[in-house]
Amino acid sequence: MATQSTEAGSTPVERKLKREVSLVGLLFVSLGSIIGSGWLFGALYASQIAGPAALISWIGGGLVMLLLALVHAELGSMYPVAGGSARYPHFSYGSIVGFAIGWIVWLGAVTVAPIEVEAALQYATNYLPWLANTTSGGTTILTGAGIAVAVVLMLVFTIVNLIGIRLLAESNNVIMVWKVAIPFLAIFVLILISFNSSNFTASGGFAPFGLQGILSAISTGGIIFAYQGFEQAIQLGGESHNPRRNIPLAVIGAMVVGVIMYILLQIAFLGALNPQELSKGWANLSFKGLAGPFAGLSTAVGAGWLATLLYIDAAISPGGTGLIYTASSSRLSFALARNRYIPAVFGGLSERGVPLVSILFSFIIGCIMFLPFPGWQELVGFITSATVMGYATVPLAFGALRLQEPDHERPFRLPAGEVLAPLAFVVANLVIYWTGWTTNWKLFLAILLGFVLFALGQVTNPSERTPSLDWRGALWLWPYLGGMALLSYLGPKSFDGIGDIPFGWDILVVAVFSLVIYALAMSVRLTPEEVRRHVEDSREETVEEESQLAV
Repeated sequence: MATQSTEAGSTPVERKLKREVSLVGLLFVSLGSIIGSGWLFGALYASQIAGPAALISWIGGGLVMLLLALVHAELGSMYPVAGGSARYPHFSYGSIVGFAIGWIVWLGAVTVAPIEVEAALQYATNYLPWLANTTSGGTTILTGAGIAVAVVLMLVFTIVNLIGIRLLAESNNVIMVWKVAIPFLAIFVLILISFNSSNFTASGGFAPFGLQGILSAISTGGIIFAYQGFEQAIQLGGESHNPRRNIPLAVIGAMVVGVIMYILLQIAFLGALNPQELSKGWANLSFKGLAGPFAGLSTAVGAGWLATLLYIDAAISPGGTGLIYTASSSRLSFALARNRYIPAVFGGLSERGVPLVSILFSFIIGCIMFLPFPGWQELVGFITSATVMGYATVPLAFGALRLQEPDHERPFRLPAGEVLAPLAFVVANLVIYWTGWTTNWKLFLAILLGFVLFALGQVTNPSERTPSLDWRGALWLWPYLGGMALLSYLGPKSFDGIGDIPFGWDILVVAVFSLVIYALAMSVRLTPEEVRRHVEDSREETVEEESQLAV
């Protein structure tokens, strides 16, 4: 796709991203990503894994994600560029690391729109049963007709994104009023109508599965998946008016609202359950309408009107999130192209200032995902692991850039960042580890495939488009990926490992390993001159113009 236009017979003018997203728009982009299908299912799955102690899981997961959000916020205020999560490792460690992390983040983002569509259609089976079937194992998967409807919904996301970033932001603002109101309405109604405090100590007590259940729920109970999305304000940061102020406010504000909402939802869910439904234990928790947990509970307590609203929301909330991730995944592939990792065509902009080819590519890959992963439960683990792997490396870039550019303007400066950055790296790696080997081996295989594509790009790209590989800056990457894979494989059987590392000691091992990798990464960072060159290249992509949007 051409990246230039000609004006009145003059020389070609390079098309650039437009700053058309306000503070409210940016805040709603992140919050809209956090309030997706995760709120529809997370409380149920976390309860089945941890029992009432799922409350601790939500608090712990919220603290982990808030810490990572604070690290992202400083970098976002410093470098407001499109696809920021894929750019920061490139700035601080060079091309190999930049590609690896950009590829991982893109894998996590491009698969979110399909899973949100699957969530909406799963709820819709209540009145359109032909959309999906339930397997013998209890998993809901789309039928052929359901996949066809899913593709149409993906096409709608794509068309809205192709029209332009202004329409995306404005349409998301309207959707967000509903998306925020419905969960809080459900919290209020369920607590008011039916709240059984005895449920918090029933069937084995508050923590029937112990610490392992609490930790497993954080990774595999949908908690991290529900909280993810704060970084969407960063991915669209290159298109925001006054991004140095707006990005930190949007990222932190969205996470605070999300944490409060999800903790209250878990409290409301636990209290609304009929005590008789706990007789078989939390792991076997089941009730009528389980495919739509909050809607099913609303019907059971006599709030049928609320159930109707929740079934409507099951289309709106996932749909709004899918719309956002279609935009963010395209900005990530745009960033990869501008960093010269993949063909230049993905970095081209349309006359409306949007990455046309990247948006269409996200649509195609998203539709393909319906074939190997035709159900919500089949895709959620992969997305969680890939997203957190991307999050995990941002603290490394944070620590390096504190050393490489100590005098760079930081509109938001994280207090005690030198301590919190390595801590964020440790806790992110623990979340990846707790996801389990069954999920993690698929992620590491996908990463390996990405390096194959990168190698092909190095061979086939013209020499002028081949970036410097920066091998020294990547010296920490290989032991990090290999070490995480090995630790996941050797971990306790409760985390799908072979059991060579006992539970309890494994946490210490992962923490020490993470700190060693952090120290290694700091020692092989790029020089300040190399960082400034990479940053300067990224600044040429955006039109620095005043936006007419209200803040």
